[in-house]
Amino acid sequence: MNKNIEPVELSYYRLSLQSFLQDSHPELANDSEFIASRGDLAVQTYSQSIKAGQSHNHAEALASEVLYKGLYFSKHDTLVNVLWNEFYQEVPQGSANHLAQKLLAFCESVFAKYPLSDDFAYEPEFNELYTELTGTIVIWMEEHELQ
Repeated sequence: MNKNIEPVELSYYRLSLQSFLQDSHPELANDSEFIASRGDLAVQTYSQSIKAGQSHNHAEALASEVLYKGLYFSKHDTLVNVLWNEFYQEVPQGSANHLAQKLLAFCESVFAKYPLSDDFAYEPEFNELYTELTGTIVIWMEEHELQ
């Protein structure tokens, strides 16, 4: 057995982030460096907050803020919602996640036109993105003979 291989540390924050990424950012779910660095930063933030006299709840909130920063808006979840709302007759609800993963690369040029941020879903431009994604999905479905 190779003793140079270090065991993977499974912290609460790393596991929490990995689970979240699997659901909302599947393209990042296997990025172990990203998960480790964010998880470690969340642990440090929590620890420093507790040492500074903050309550557990406050420290947890700060750690979660660090852990999920830049991840609250999800391209994948947006695509799933468009599929559920606009294509419910063509795409069974149980297939929407898988199809959204396929569509992500095709829709990337649409997402690139918008200043995506954690709060983007609450911006007026979100409706434009939603409409444009709907049209792009129609084109994809026609090309793949799904309509």
